Amino acid sequence: MARREEKVDAELLARLESGGSDKIRVPLPNRKVNEMFAIADQILGGRRVRAVCEDGDSRLARIPGKMRRRQWVREGDLIVVQPWDFQDEKANVVMRYTKTQSLYLSRKGVLPDIVDLFGMSEDISEVTDSNEEMEIIEEENLVEEESELEVEEPVVKDTTSVDDDIDSFFG
Repeated sequence: MARREEKVDAELLARLESGGSDKIRVPLPNRKVNEMFAIADQILGGRRVRAVCEDGDSRLARIPGKMRRRQWVREGDLIVVQPWDFQDEKANVVMRYTKTQSLYLSRKGVLPDIVDLFGMSEDISEVTDSNEEMEIIEEENLVEEESELEVEEPVVKDTTSVDDDIDSFFG
């Protein structure tokens, strides 16, 4: 049985971005205790997750029992991990962000490039693709306009009388 895909709460995202009167806070990693952003790359089972951290390392992260019972960590989720002091290749999962929170952090530019998979990079690539297409179209239009200017034919005045022209219109 497949799990349901988590959906983005558009209303909550709008409230987060607008900075409305009721404050909604998205907690950030505590750098003083060496916490960092990571992406849950692979669920290994036995409360373990392979996580790609913001420093570029891939760590084996352990989901504590307190968090395991309350939140499910899925592949592709943005999480906060705290590497172990005595084994750098292992870490503890501190918290998991929802899709809405991840999208908000991505739009605000808080996430490092290595873990920013939540819309900002896609939006930028779509914008750059459309800008490139617009530049190509503009260049084609300029080339067409230049060719039209070069091919201009001289204007020849018609020597026929005005009465003949009017008669030709009415048959």
